[in-house]
Amino acid sequence: MPTPTERLKTLKKLLGVKNDDSDEVLLFAINSTIDMICNDCRLQSIPEKLNNVVLNIAMDLYRSRNFEQQQIEGTVKSITEGDVSVAFDTTDCVSLSHSDILKNYKIQLDRYRRMGW
Repeated sequence: MPTPTERLKTLKKLLGVKNDDSDEVLLFAINSTIDMICNDCRLQSIPEKLNNVVLNIAMDLYRSRNFEQQQIEGTVKSITEGDVSVAFDTTDCVSLSHSDILKNYKIQLDRYRRMGW
């Protein structure tokens, strides 16, 4: 099982992050992903075969939560030329919920899901 440091290093490479400024946020995304998978599948720990899924979901979570960007910009909604004004439509920039993100990985996660009630 990879250590948190190894997961962080791999996630940074996948996202193209070169500095250490985002390490805490990336670790948060990794830990949140592990919690989401363990809760959804009723597991105590992540099986070895789900390590790549953890990184993929962490990337989706990081991108969907827009952790590093100060302002979300969508498509241009309106432009005013006098005294220059540009408005953006941010309806495309919606943050996905945990369940929405996990739905994309249902096939991979179903193999490890334990029954419960």
